[in-house]
Amino acid sequence: MSRSETLSLRNIGKTYQIDGQDLCVLDEISLDIAGGSFIGIVGPSGCGKSTLLRLIVGLDSQYDGVISLGGETVVGTSLDRGIVFQDHRLLPWMTLEQNVGLALLNSTLGQSERKERVADLINLVGLRGFETVFPHQLSGGMAQRAAIARGLVTKPRVLLLDEPLGALDALTRVRLQDELLHIWEIERITMILVTHDVEEAVYLGDRVIVMHPAPGRIADDFSIDLPYPRDRASQEFTNIRQRVLIAMGAYDGSRRRAA
Repeated sequence: MSRSETLSLRNIGKTYQIDGQDLCVLDEISLDIAGGSFIGIVGPSGCGKSTLLRLIVGLDSQYDGVISLGGETVVGTSLDRGIVFQDHRLLPWMTLEQNVGLALLNSTLGQSERKERVADLINLVGLRGFETVFPHQLSGGMAQRAAIARGLVTKPRVLLLDEPLGALDALTRVRLQDELLHIWEIERITMILVTHDVEEAVYLGDRVIVMHPAPGRIADDFSIDLPYPRDRASQEFTNIRQRVLIAMGAYDGSRRRAA
């Protein structure tokens, strides 16, 4: 994906009305994300990470500033921008295959093309053979893989990932991190991951954005030059993770700060 597919955010601000008072949750966010990048966004709760994703995907149009993709202003939701949430949000009365295909409801593809696209994505996320299974019959990790397939089935230019692995056990989470990397390497679309896990952001991202709260703003921006696949135990990886933690204010370089 070329730089012409750049996602651009200019002077983004978002304010909510709480009990008649203005609460600024995002302030002067400006960012350029090159097409095909894998971006990690980290920061403490309340810094506006998920709010920022909602604005990019088009779920909230009430904000200051301009968001554009490939030079075109983002207005409302679009098949160009997919999103995966922490909760898989699969419909319980639909099979896995039907849930994945639901994202193509407004697509112009013919029936056979839709069926082929759904089958390809189910295979990509490693769920071939489970097409007729219902969500309650899937493990947590399998359900999240189905949600990722649903997010990718429209072939979006940008896939937004809002803590998609946050509710999983540690082993499943590590495995799905590798699967996300595999999918990104194949599809080469822009991926933007919001996470509280600094190690996850450094492991996956070619760039990590650090946000601070009250109001939400960009505090630092790290380019991660380590080759894939990354060794979490290496000194280089540990050094970068520590630098990100320091930028977050969670680590002073010698000891954890008191909570």
